Amino acid sequence: MQKVQLGFSDLQVTPVCLGTMTFGEQVGEAVAHSILDRALERGVNFLDTAEMYAVPARAETFGATETILGNWLAKHPAARSKLVLATKVAGPARGMPWIRGGSPEVTPADIVQACEDSLKRLQTDVIDLYQIHWPVRYVPLFGTLYFDPAKDNAARVTSIHDQLEALAGLVKAGKVRAIGLSNETAYGVHEFVRLAEQHGLPRVATVQNIYGLLNRGVENGLDETLLRLGVSLLAYSPLGFGLLTGKYDQSGIDGPQTPREARSGKFVSVRKPRWGRPEALAAARRYNALARQHGLTPTQMALAFCYGKWQVTSTIIGVTSVAQLDENLQAWGTTLAPELLAGIDKIRWETRDPTL
Repeated sequence: MQKVQLGFSDLQVTPVCLGTMTFGEQVGEAVAHSILDRALERGVNFLDTAEMYAVPARAETFGATETILGNWLAKHPAARSKLVLATKVAGPARGMPWIRGGSPEVTPADIVQACEDSLKRLQTDVIDLYQIHWPVRYVPLFGTLYFDPAKDNAARVTSIHDQLEALAGLVKAGKVRAIGLSNETAYGVHEFVRLAEQHGLPRVATVQNIYGLLNRGVENGLDETLLRLGVSLLAYSPLGFGLLTGKYDQSGIDGPQTPREARSGKFVSVRKPRWGRPEALAAARRYNALARQHGLTPTQMALAFCYGKWQVTSTIIGVTSVAQLDENLQAWGTTLAPELLAGIDKIRWETRDPTL
């Protein structure tokens, strides 16, 4: 895989990124290290994590994923210089009292402290890409569709300018190389870029947002913003939380025949707002059937779709085994025929984006 540049930064990454939120919950440390070994062997140089991981978020596993990564890096010191390491500071932690006491605010001091804590867990001197996991201000997220002006709190929380100032201090101190956003809107991206240019502060290189067959919301205007401002999209959930692998086609996502490993109930709170919608499963079944009609597995088609889109700079894959990693990487280079792409667009026209 030829490396690609993240925004206007000097970071060069593979167009497939290994996401690690499964490490520490679904995946134990030994298996996680095997997955990391294999990713490095296969040439993947881009790793993404977050302070709040593993997922689903629990007090007991807060920081566990970064710790697992840090232990692996300590065992492979020569690997660090080959890798682009990304992590995130959690946004307002409502409902998660183990993160900053569940505060609805993230202060500049919080950003700095979170970075320091991540550096320690990761056992590294610098974070290559440091991202804000979700906006500090009110924004409809994670299955909430509409902006409600009555909930707007932008004047009462840390401003975008002050967030940039905190991130600038980390860059100046050599603790962060580049900055990014996640789960952000077109307005947010524009403001971060505008204020950075106006005040001589670091410019965001990336936005990590959901993107895939079940949610192409990026194409509803955010893609133009990213293109014109030179900000790279890191696409997460390309397999729709497993819906686009085909494993739920017969059983349903919570049915009695759901695969044992997927039925533990761990992910109910994560799935329900988006992935648990009947419309999401219905659309996924149609996409999966289309893939099989064209001689592809559902996983191949879903990943090839993301891998081939001009909007996407790097696609974040999450796996629980070396075999899954190999399957995801094998899809790289798969070309979707024009008639297949037309079939995908037809399904989207009829089902829209059921996991927005």
